[in-house]
Amino acid sequence: MRVGISSFAQNFRDWERHTAGDFDRPPKIPDSQIFDDELRLAELAEPLGFDSIWTVEHHFTPYTMVPNPTQYLAYLAGRTRRVDFGTMVIVLPWHDPVQVAEEISLLDNLLQGRKLNIGLGRGAGRVEFEGLRVPMGESRQRFLESLEVIRLALSNERFSFKGEFYDIPPLSIRPRPRSDDLLDRMYCAWGSPGTIEIAAKAELGPLFIPQKSWEEIGVEVAQFNGFREEMGLPPQKPIVCCWAFCAESEAEAQEVSEEYMGNYGESANLHYELYDPQHFLDVGGYEHYAQAGLGEPDARVASRIAFSETQVFGTPTKCLEKLRYIKEIADASEFIGVFLYGAMPVEKAEKSMRMFADEVLPVVQRDF
Repeated sequence: MRVGISSFAQNFRDWERHTAGDFDRPPKIPDSQIFDDELRLAELAEPLGFDSIWTVEHHFTPYTMVPNPTQYLAYLAGRTRRVDFGTMVIVLPWHDPVQVAEEISLLDNLLQGRKLNIGLGRGAGRVEFEGLRVPMGESRQRFLESLEVIRLALSNERFSFKGEFYDIPPLSIRPRPRSDDLLDRMYCAWGSPGTIEIAAKAELGPLFIPQKSWEEIGVEVAQFNGFREEMGLPPQKPIVCCWAFCAESEAEAQEVSEEYMGNYGESANLHYELYDPQHFLDVGGYEHYAQAGLGEPDARVASRIAFSETQVFGTPTKCLEKLRYIKEIADASEFIGVFLYGAMPVEKAEKSMRMFADEVLPVVQRDF
């Protein structure tokens, strides 16, 4: 089983200032320091033996701060020689699909034969749709149309397209892709069960960022592959991402999971406005998110605990047990670990990452 890391620059300590709109006051930690810490860990991935580096797109809040995944990965590609790369995800409705195809092709060329996995999504953050001036209620249709354009652009020397949102004259993107299997390495991340059939019928692979229990994810993998079977396609193994912490003692790992993983879960709820989910009903197509029901204080605490309990933390032995369980229940082909999150000190994250690399990584790569 392959194992990668994700790097996405979260400034959790700035949420209070951001939510209050108190922008005359400087952040407790500048974004530049957040990136210095993030790059410190990302550049350890290759020497420590990880297989890949991934990042995710978000805008306008301290939640995560990589507005252009291919730009960030291109920088890391120049700092490495062996590891592969992946997006988890590029949010298609926010972009012109021709430009997305160009950026993918450029990065594919810069990797000089290393693999690029292309994770895609349709987005669920109101603040991002509004800031990028894209109607949120159009996200599903824009996603599917953009996907069609990108596939045409990457697979044809010359193409044109006419749809509801995009009217593209005959053109060619340059550079042409270096890899001839880019379209085989396209994935979709989802939170709503309604997207399972859409992703399967679009022939996108499954990419899971755990927002629910692994038992539920296991059911969704089976549903996804059921749709593929109806289409005459073989089953496909998912790529899964988890927040990770490896420690010498269970007590330390439990403390970290409750604080820093809980912080990350809280930041997701803030970014997606899950504490006040009525707006999801107003736009349509996001009814699943409207059922979050996190308005009460007890529900917020329960949400923090539920998120942390889904992740991978503990002694090396415990981490291996959890990863083996995830492998079995989700039939995963690759695990992506997030090691820095929720205002965790970078020194603590690096110690965890090194222990994971020494005692967990070789076993997973060899035996799983």
